[in-house]
Amino acid sequence: DSRVLSGQLLYKTIKENNAPIKTFISASAVGFYGDRGEEILTEESESGRGFLSECCIKWEHAADEGIALGIRVVKIRIGLILSKDGGALASMEKPIKYFVGSPLGSGKQWMPWIHLDDIVKIFTKAAEDEQMAGPYNACAPFPATNKLFTKALANQLISPVWPFNVPGFVLNVILGEMSILPLMSNHTKADKLLQTGYEFSYTNIDNALASIYK
Repeated sequence: DSRVLSGQLLYKTIKENNAPIKTFISASAVGFYGDRGEEILTEESESGRGFLSECCIKWEHAADEGIALGIRVVKIRIGLILSKDGGALASMEKPIKYFVGSPLGSGKQWMPWIHLDDIVKIFTKAAEDEQMAGPYNACAPFPATNKLFTKALANQLISPVWPFNVPGFVLNVILGEMSILPLMSNHTKADKLLQTGYEFSYTNIDNALASIYK
């Protein structure tokens, strides 16, 4: 409801006030694709199944209502944002800081990450580039597996990583339904965004994390 009803309210207000809005940019998520293993995912890929996918589908459908009004609609499917100011990274670094860091689940699941600086630049480009329309995957060109990501993060924190993985059922006990987030595999590509001429500031997970923990 927070995604769908808010979009409907905005369009209702736009119509009632005949507001001269030309562009509507929606912050969607790569959760649109769901848990897809090793499958390479582009904007042409079908949506996944489950709550996250259904949420994103309805979220984007609400944004698309603006097309009938002649509004340019851009849907940014955001990956895992890396920032020193909280977010997912703050939760992921805690076990590593306390020397209990290890890959989660199989450790082979793909994590489509993106640096905060890049996501800001992408939204800026979406606002300024009138040729952009429809969905765009907002994630670095080279995603990392959970195992690689964990090792890269531990390297920045100068902390060891244990040579065993945290089983999925343990995460389920601790996190409940939220355990799907670190366990789902999402090998998302950003080729459509690159075709617009966008140049990423951070394409390598090590460089991205180094800029945060410098």
